[in-house]
Amino acid sequence: MTTLVWFRQDLRLQDNPALSAALNDGHIIPIYIQAGDADTAREGSAARWWRHHSLSDLASGIAALGSRLIIRQGEPLAELQKLILQTGATAIVWNRRLEPAAIAADQIIKAALKADGMNARSFNGNYLHEPWEILNKQGQPFQIFTPYWKAKIAAGLDFSIQPAPPSLPPVDQRLESLAVEALELLPNIPWDKNFYLEWIPGEAGAWTRFEQFLPKIDDYAEARNFLVGTGVSKLSAHLHFGEITPRQIIRHLLDTRGSVLESRGVAHFMRELGWREFGVYLAYHFPHTVDTPLDKRFNRFPWRDAPDDLRAWQRGQTGIPVVDAAMRCLWVTGWMHNRARMIVASMLTKNLLIDWRLGAAWFMDTLVDADLGSNTAGWQWTAGTGADAAPYFRIFNPMLQAEKFDPEGTFIRRWVPELARADTKTLFAPWEARSTDLLSAGIILGTTYPTPITELAGSRARALASFAQIKKY
Repeated sequence: MTTLVWFRQDLRLQDNPALSAALNDGHIIPIYIQAGDADTAREGSAARWWRHHSLSDLASGIAALGSRLIIRQGEPLAELQKLILQTGATAIVWNRRLEPAAIAADQIIKAALKADGMNARSFNGNYLHEPWEILNKQGQPFQIFTPYWKAKIAAGLDFSIQPAPPSLPPVDQRLESLAVEALELLPNIPWDKNFYLEWIPGEAGAWTRFEQFLPKIDDYAEARNFLVGTGVSKLSAHLHFGEITPRQIIRHLLDTRGSVLESRGVAHFMRELGWREFGVYLAYHFPHTVDTPLDKRFNRFPWRDAPDDLRAWQRGQTGIPVVDAAMRCLWVTGWMHNRARMIVASMLTKNLLIDWRLGAAWFMDTLVDADLGSNTAGWQWTAGTGADAAPYFRIFNPMLQAEKFDPEGTFIRRWVPELARADTKTLFAPWEARSTDLLSAGIILGTTYPTPITELAGSRARALASFAQIKKY
């Protein structure tokens, strides 16, 4: 029997349930189909860069085992049906995607293939639990993280790992395949040049990143919020593209430590893996929330139409140093620290009163780890519109955040070099500095660095008044 193994968001050979199941059945043909539908409709430029390099790594890994990754482009069902005719395959397997549009697309594909007599099976490849497995006592989905996480722990976790195959059967050389370059995932303008200095996409890169983080994991609970240093894992993109799984991570920790509960840092890191799954969980149970507020009262919220402010935020030209540093870091590296994501999201949705969906869309285009569930959940949390949301009166003070989590100003000085010569007090709030201090640091507000596009205290008061109106709806 010949089985097509359809790689999508599981670009790895280890711990791949679909691949393992197919190998148990006989001959396999690894395939990948680049589509413009649910697969990539929301995938931005930075994530497409990552996908290109991750696919190249996967193709190399498959070739090293004696096979070929057959790459096609087009409408998935049509391409699958062509491959079935060309190969005589009688079965197809894949690991499930859980974004709302992807679920709908996969259901149509599976039904059509089964109607054609194909043995079509799907597996849980990337998550500790599937969303329908974790419900409250009333059989309803959780909307608060803590009880959700407790329920996941109580449900038990499967840490069995399926090894990568030692070899793969060869694929007929006459079977046509595109080169990864033909998918045109890379940008035409080389704005991604710094990505190569920061990232190594692919399965091997994922394990390298994880191993670099392991010596620091015990300090994770305390170090994770600081904007500089090595206190975070930077595994998010590797997890998103399925180059490594939460199951592999936890199993490795168990094998090397014997317990994942004795270290506060390890326990906190596991909770963060849980938060990642919570975002997917919410998008599954409340699919409308990828585009609309979970709290329906916010459908009437008077967000500002302020394209100039939005553009200043996107470009790191708000005049608020920690916000500008974070946004410039995002543009150059394709990544932003989670603490910084909360700071800039609060700035956009609270101080500027700009619709969270515009910020979420910018993140989806510029983050290498752009994940629909996590991104949506994070933005709705900060805006106060979603599940387990921050209360409307929680508005991050960017100056205090910088003082606490970038106390030496290292992060700001790196990404806002026009402020690099300023003393720390001036660095955090240059608009409050004495003119002599600004001049000595070579800063001319409005010329060498922007004046703030909003007054923080005044915009906070405006936000509180606007959000308080929600209680009336």
